[in-house]
Order: sequence, then structure tokens, then C-alpha cells
Amino acid sequence: MSEKTPFEIARETLKQITLRKLPPTPVNYQAIYHAVAGLPQVELFPEEHLRRIAQALPARNPGQEKQLGLLDYAISQRNWLGVQNALLGYSGFAVPSGVPHPAAPEPLSADAPSMMPQVLEQVARLIEFAQPAFGGEDTRFHERMQQTLQALRDPETSVIRVRSLLADFNHRLSFAAEEQSEIRLALFKLLQLIIKNIGELSPDDAWLQGQINALQAAAQPPLTLRRLDEVEHQLKDVIFKQTEAKGRAIEAQESLRQMLAAFITRLSQVTASSSDYQEKMEDSLRDLEQAKTLEDIGPVLRGLIRATRDMRLETVNVGEELQSMRAQVQAKEAELRKLQAELERLSAQVRHDGLTGALNRQGLDEAFVRELSTVRRKDAPLCVALLDIDNFKRLNDARGHETGDVALQHLVAVAKENLRPQDTLARYGGEEFVILLPETGLEQAMEVMIRLQRELSKRFFLARPKQGVKTESGGEVASADQEKIFITFSAGVAQLTVDETAEQALHRADQAMYLAKRAGKNRVVAA
Repeated sequence: MSEKTPFEIARETLKQITLRKLPPTPVNYQAIYHAVAGLPQVELFPEEHLRRIAQALPARNPGQEKQLGLLDYAISQRNWLGVQNALLGYSGFAVPSGVPHPAAPEPLSADAPSMMPQVLEQVARLIEFAQPAFGGEDTRFHERMQQTLQALRDPETSVIRVRSLLADFNHRLSFAAEEQSEIRLALFKLLQLIIKNIGELSPDDAWLQGQINALQAAAQPPLTLRRLDEVEHQLKDVIFKQTEAKGRAIEAQESLRQMLAAFITRLSQVTASSSDYQEKMEDSLRDLEQAKTLEDIGPVLRGLIRATRDMRLETVNVGEELQSMRAQVQAKEAELRKLQAELERLSAQVRHDGLTGALNRQGLDEAFVRELSTVRRKDAPLCVALLDIDNFKRLNDARGHETGDVALQHLVAVAKENLRPQDTLARYGGEEFVILLPETGLEQAMEVMIRLQRELSKRFFLARPKQGVKTESGGEVASADQEKIFITFSAGVAQLTVDETAEQALHRADQAMYLAKRAGKNRVVAA
């Protein structure tokens, strides 16, 4: 058989493409050409080879993990530029020399293939659970999500197909997550702007500022439902009391308005009486000028005496009425001042944590500003301690959130008994508390926290166990019984330096507290 010329091979290639009804793409042309010529196939885009390389690359940090996802997506799209960019991005997240590499993964067990459907189902459920967080505006994103879910739950779908869909979905998910994060941040900023505008529209209402500050503090990320619930209940209680006090203030203002109207009316009556008296005096003077005898003067004098007596009585009555009005006005002014003070006192309550009575974040910020100004003016030290109750989540899970709340209240009560009047205690969030120790050096502050730990270890609180909790003998604890519970805390203490901000000092105290946890808990570590 004679060897075909390139022209004949090309003609046969075009004929085969037409007979097979294939699109005349370069990839199809090359594949048919090599088949007709009897040449080995050359893969234009080595997808399988690239996937094996991608699988061999380790993900030692989140940056590399994201770039590997982009690489997988680029391979599925047969995009050389995307592959190049992903590999360059992966190299940019390389682990520095000297950092130990993670141990090689252990081989899969023999029952791993049988577990694969369960794993895929868990992945599908994870995607479904995350779906509400991304809304329903991006139809393309939700189409890819449904395709991925269908492939994960279809046992006939190939692994390559599932992997390709997951890579594409993960790529889109990363952008959707970033967009949702930006939307949340924009909403936070918009809410802060609205709250600030409300405060600026009512600059004279000092009682309103406490609520505004509480809302601003609550609107700071990170946002938690527990934190919002606390602020909501606290504000509802304060708003109810403020509504009552505001109503009484409005009533007092209305009474003042009515008294002022009565005063103006009475003043006009006095003015009219004075005019009548003036006219009578002028008439009497004319009569006196015309009188010729004593008999003519007598009636004029009697009229003058009567008019003068009436004027005197009128003046006395007006004076008494004005004195009475003055006393009433003074009483109403005193009531208004009292109501205003009550409104401001109620407003100040939003600076305190509703559960424990300690200061909240807003109150802590104000206390920090005040203490920093004082100690720097005096050139005195200031220490900040950040403490966290040990095993608090375990306590909540084992005995319920009510017991957890009692534990927080117990800690605050013991702390207030053992701290100095000038010290400040604030709930920082969850089971974390901050203590400001003005005019206190680091060693002395450490002693204060250790002493508080010892005092807390001597005290217990009673709590009703969670229903269904087993005793040591195996039976259930009766719901009416109460248990003695001890709690401990780990703390970090930092002394503020000359140019250090409150946030920086708190960060150092937080790091020290973390070391205390790592060291075995129930410890105090200096930053």
C-alpha cells in the first residue's frame, strides 16, 4: 500500500469530519488527521496530566488552597492563561524555608470507597445549608449550585465530572462570599450613618445619646444573635421607662404653658383695671376743679376713696395670684429637672450589660478614654486584664444556657466584691471580661487577678442541672435538685505603654490570655 500524500490525507480528513458531522474545529481536524495518517494522537491540552500535577501540589495555607481551586477551574475550562496565573499565585503563597512541612496523608482505609456516597451527601448538604446565606439574586450561581448538587447525588456521575463541577462552584462561591461580605459591610456603614444622623438631629436630648451609643456599639461587627438579643431587651426596657418619663415631662410642660396663658390673661386684666382707675382719677380731678363748695367736694372724695380701695384690693389679689403662680412654676421646673435627670439616668443604663450589670463595650470605651486621660495627666500606670471563663461552652452544653448566665452573674458579683472602687469591670463579649486597673503596675495587677482567682475558687454557685443529665451512679438528676458549681478563668494582663492605644493593649492582653489557656487554664499570664 502506497503512502498517502499530505493532500490526500487532508482531503480524507475533511471527508471524515463531514461524514461524522463533527464541528470543523482545530482539535477535531487534528484528531482525524492523525487517525487518517496513522500517527499517534497528540493532546493539545493535557488535561489529565495537569490534573495529576494539581493533585500532587500540597495546600499548606489558605492562599495555596484557593489558588489550587482556581487551577482546577482553569484546567476544567482548558484555559492556559488561567493555569499560568493560578500556578504563579500558588508560588506566591509558598511556605518560607525552615517551616516544617505537614506529614504525608495516611493511605485510605479499605472501606473508603463504600463511604464515598456518604461523604458526597454530606458535601451536598453543606452546600444546601450555605445556600440561604447567598440570597437568590444570582441565577447563574444557583444554576451551578443545582447542577453540582445533582451530580453529587447521582451515583452514575463520573469523578471527573463531580470534580470539575465542584471546582467551578468553589470558584464562583469564593466571589459570592466576597460579595456578601462587602454587602454586609456596606449595610453596617449605612446603619451607622443612619444612627449618627438620628443623634445629630436631636443634639439637645442628652437622654437620647445613651440609646444612640448602644445602637452604634451593637452595630459593630462581628454581629451575634446573642449580642443583638441583649441590646434589644435592654433597649425595650429603657424605652418603656423613658416613654413614661417623657409623658410626664410633656404633662409638666403643658401645665407650664397653661399657667403662662393664665398669667398673661390676668396681666391684661390688671392693665384694664389700671386704665379704669386712671380714668376715674382724671374724672375726679376735673370734678375737683369745678367744685365751688364743700358739699361739691364730698362726693368726689368718697369716689376717690372707693376707687383707691378697689385698686388696692385688686393689687393684693393679683399679687397673691402671681405668688401662687410663681410657686407652681418653680414646682413644675423642679419636676421637669427631675424628669430630665431620670431620662438621662435611664439612658445611661444602656452603657451596662443587661445580664450581669457590668459595663458593656460602649461603657468600656468611655471608661478607657477617661482612665487614659487621668493616668497620663498624672503620669501613672494603667493595666488592663482580659479574662475568659474556662470551659464555658462545655458548661452551657452540659447544663444549659440558664446555668451559663448564672455563671456570668456569679463571676461579676465576686469580682465587684474584690475589686477597688476605682477599678472598672466590663463584659467584653460572651464569657470574656475586661478589668481596668488605674494607678496599678504590672506586678500588682497580676496579684489582683491571682487573688480574684483564689477567691472565685472558694465560692460556688447553685444551679439546676439540665434535664436528662446523668448522675455518677447513672440515674437522672431530679429537676428540683441543685448542684454546686465552681468556675475558673484564664487571664492576660498588660500594662499600657506611653504611646499605646487601648486596642493595642487589649490585643496584647488577649494574646497573654491565650497563652494562659494553652498553659493549662486557670492561670494569669503577663503580656
